[in-house]
Amino acid sequence: MTHRTLLQFFHWYTPADGSLWDEVATRAEALAAMGITDVWLPPAYKGAEGSTSVGYDTYDLFDLGEFDQKGSKATKYGDRAAFENACRALETKGVRVIHDVVFNHKMGADEKERVTVRRVNPDDRNDIGSDEFEALAYTRFTFPGRQGAHSKFVWDRQCFSGVDVIEEPDERGVFKLMNQYGEGQWNDEVDQELGNFDYLMGADVEFRNKAVYEELKYWGRWLGEQVPVGGFRLDAAKHIPAWFFRDWVGHMRDTVDPNLFVVAEYWHPDMAALGSYLDLADKQLMLFDVALHHSFHEASKQGESYDISRIFEGSLVAAMPEHAVTLVDNHDTQPLQSLEASVDPWFKPLAYALILLREQGVPCVFYPDLFGASYQDAGDDGGEHTVDMPAIPCLPKLIEARQRFAHGPQTDLFDHFSCVGFVRHGTDDQPGCVVVLSNGAGGEKVADLGTDLAGTSFRDFLGHHDADVTIGEDGKAAFPVNGGSVSVWVRADAM
Repeated sequence: MTHRTLLQFFHWYTPADGSLWDEVATRAEALAAMGITDVWLPPAYKGAEGSTSVGYDTYDLFDLGEFDQKGSKATKYGDRAAFENACRALETKGVRVIHDVVFNHKMGADEKERVTVRRVNPDDRNDIGSDEFEALAYTRFTFPGRQGAHSKFVWDRQCFSGVDVIEEPDERGVFKLMNQYGEGQWNDEVDQELGNFDYLMGADVEFRNKAVYEELKYWGRWLGEQVPVGGFRLDAAKHIPAWFFRDWVGHMRDTVDPNLFVVAEYWHPDMAALGSYLDLADKQLMLFDVALHHSFHEASKQGESYDISRIFEGSLVAAMPEHAVTLVDNHDTQPLQSLEASVDPWFKPLAYALILLREQGVPCVFYPDLFGASYQDAGDDGGEHTVDMPAIPCLPKLIEARQRFAHGPQTDLFDHFSCVGFVRHGTDDQPGCVVVLSNGAGGEKVADLGTDLAGTSFRDFLGHHDADVTIGEDGKAAFPVNGGSVSVWVRADAM
């Protein structure tokens, strides 16, 4: 049995040298051998910032680095040929390609239009002013560089529900576009933060416009004809009506692949909000476990004063494991980013053991943790900062251990403030493991593996602890761990 293991193959500061798609293709074989089953790629289409765009400022969904638009032909990650090659290289090695879908907004419009708007209270989006007035807004997308190739659809003011910049009068804020959809109100089935979190940024897409709705379905089918598609990561799901993705995901499974893996970025730690969203989406997708990520962050900052036996409390993977994608860090939480809450390097081996080797959830590995990253950017203090994110030395072994040893029923040993563990008991034909970790001083966990294993020798697959542990006649043994470390104990004859 192969366990699904997702890799986010980029970060916010991936170099803008057009080399990422080539790197994907180069590493495809090694990733498959390591145990990576799915690779989440960054947005592959042209953003408003052209060759420097990370991809979340969507300009043209149909420009996969093929047309001279926004100052470049290639995207930050390479041109269309390199993108296609990367996707095929992954597919050839049996690795599924997960595409990043950014539907919430568009940026970098080609023309301004005269629109009718109302001012909105940015702190209470349901407080929409009664006064209507005309202004100019960046709402017309004609994609002159593409000249109708792949799609002739033109986006105009009827395709958007709101903007944050207008001219004549020149203002910034939140403005509700008045058109024929929604009777002047925002979409429903969105997050209730700020009253209604439909509006996020840029020209906010109006999903109630049937033409827009059909164009986005067409794009999904079109993408499936261009490159291998194993699934989707849905950006900014808090801001997009759940009814749209409920229909869109179903349509993609009907037309592209019935087995598509879909995970939505609904960045919320509250289980009630996540449960409500899953219900609205007919439970067709998975969500990132935001609460667990924040617990990892807090544990890494508090050190031995953090009660690690309670680390899964309030997490999605504890409440709804079949819908949880677990993560340690991502492109939004890394240092100097908008949701910065990065996990300190010393704790990452422990955190990865807790998502990679347990029965529940689908784990997502972050590129800098596997390969390292270094970058510079301005911080909130206005100063320039250099950030080094070191590769986690034992991470490849933990990914390998997931495929080789994370089998069978699970017994938790979460009975101590700073030293916890769990047992994967294995199956008739696949070995298990004993995982022990400590965020304080060194310790040990006594595990009962059964008398069938009496006399069997176990070793730490990670090499963090150099002892050999032999199972006693009663089927039990004490498995040690060093302070601030993790050990994965496996049968010596399975090494």
